[in-house]
Amino acid sequence: MTVHFIGAGPGAPDLLTLRGRDLIAACPVCLYAGSLVPEAILAHCPQGARIVNTASMDLDAIIAEIRAAHDAGQDVARLHSGDLSVWSAMGEQIRRLREEGIPVSVTPGVPAFAAAAAALGAELTLPGIAQSVVLTRTPGRASSMPEGETLANFAATGATLAIHLSIQNLARVTADLTPAYGPDCPVAVVYRASWPDERILRGTLSDIEARLGTESIARTALILVGPALGAEGFAESCLYSADYDRRYRPQSAESPWATWSPADE
Repeated sequence: MTVHFIGAGPGAPDLLTLRGRDLIAACPVCLYAGSLVPEAILAHCPQGARIVNTASMDLDAIIAEIRAAHDAGQDVARLHSGDLSVWSAMGEQIRRLREEGIPVSVTPGVPAFAAAAAALGAELTLPGIAQSVVLTRTPGRASSMPEGETLANFAATGATLAIHLSIQNLARVTADLTPAYGPDCPVAVVYRASWPDERILRGTLSDIEARLGTESIARTALILVGPALGAEGFAESCLYSADYDRRYRPQSAESPWATWSPADE
């Protein structure tokens, strides 16, 4: 018996990985975060599967469901939205399960920031503009922020910021980021990326609050901030430059890659 933690992706049912789909189809028990995982994904569950919405359950109740499946020798598909590596609460569940000797596996999913970037048609790292993406959030009721992990500190790097779980703190976000990025820095708010009701608002740090206005966006929205979002005059990557010397495109007989072949790896 194994508990399979599966990243169910950002929302669109067809952004579920093939591995995740196959594991769901093989598990007689499925626990899913009903407030964020679309019901269409549950169509992959086998006929007669026990399907439990954990949205209203506490950690003890969730572990009790898994323990019951373990005692019955039944594999469990544990579905969380997006990818499990960030803000999934997977860590505390796995810690409990390991203490009880219950085997687990982890299958990654498409993360929300990637779906948001796709919706924008944007690359978050551009040559000479930004080469780092910071995934972060602002303090909330469920979790505080460690000292040093502040928006101002991250903004000082010039990186692209993907700010999760913070749309309700948009005023604080803009206030904290403006000193480093400037008021004209591009901002995009992507609501429910990849869902049928996806919405995109674009602006700058100086006007994004006004643009949000009376929009009924109070949760499940990602804030992307950074110069890369609006850059047009960035340099082209050396990777595809005609005169860039690389293993698959050596520029001369003297190139260290001239005699290289995949068998050399």
